[in-house]
Amino acid sequence: MTPASLIPRLSRPAGDRAPGDSGYGWFVLPALILSLCIMVVPGLLTFRAAFTEWDGVSEPWWVGLDNFRELNWDPVFWQAIANNLRWTALFLTIPMALGLVAASCLMTRRRSAAIYQVVLLLPYVLSPIANASMWKFIIFDPISGVVSFMAARGWDVSNPLADPDSALYAVAAVDIWHFWGYLAVIFFAAMRQTPADQLEAAYLEGANAWQVFRHVTLPNILPTIALMVAMTTIFSFLTFDYVYLLTGGGPANSTELLSTMAYNKAFRTFQVGMAAAIALVMALFGLLASVLYVWLSRESLK
Repeated sequence: MTPASLIPRLSRPAGDRAPGDSGYGWFVLPALILSLCIMVVPGLLTFRAAFTEWDGVSEPWWVGLDNFRELNWDPVFWQAIANNLRWTALFLTIPMALGLVAASCLMTRRRSAAIYQVVLLLPYVLSPIANASMWKFIIFDPISGVVSFMAARGWDVSNPLADPDSALYAVAAVDIWHFWGYLAVIFFAAMRQTPADQLEAAYLEGANAWQVFRHVTLPNILPTIALMVAMTTIFSFLTFDYVYLLTGGGPANSTELLSTMAYNKAFRTFQVGMAAAIALVMALFGLLASVLYVWLSRESLK
């Protein structure tokens, strides 16, 4: 093939590619096979298990919608959904606001921003068991923790993990502490992509810091915020580790989430079919968040 024959082929737009030029599709084949093996196949098996009565060992028995009917009459299931919604509301407000404020502050510390980012990411890179143990035994412990120290000096405080009214918020506080630094780093990276000429024009016009953020920085990082909202919503309905490590869903199911309920059904009472039904409900909320993100992305492109 001569160089002259290559020129029209390489300059041809991708949308005008001839029907026979399908060789590029082979490059995505490994990723497609991997996705089928680790996502689609287990997903289909979970979907089928949701309509069976199965203990994980014996032959599954088809029961149709009985698992979902039983969940509908289970007060713990509805409490878990309410806790998941409260958890999502907390994570869509507090860490988002903290991340935006911290990222805005980092924009004024360009030289030392790298050091601050490392500090902010430290809780995120630590393992959940390390973070949970620090808070459980150093902060919340009623015998040797900060709580006992304050109680010994006359403060009316107790272990928040033992109180049904405060346990969920105490666990959420630990997870927020671990997560908000990650959001700050993501928002800071997005803010750094704001065109410098827009910022300079805003400052030349006499805009203050809030006006620059409201009218220049925020519109430029809206796609990133939309992505983080969708991902945080999905993560909120998948949360398991901190709840399981700190309270295990108690006391009195006050911190029970869909994930911990599914775990208990599958590995403690061996109701694998019921656990699969709960997993489908969790996937439904994640799907709604994904649809919302796609809709926001399309609206931002208009």
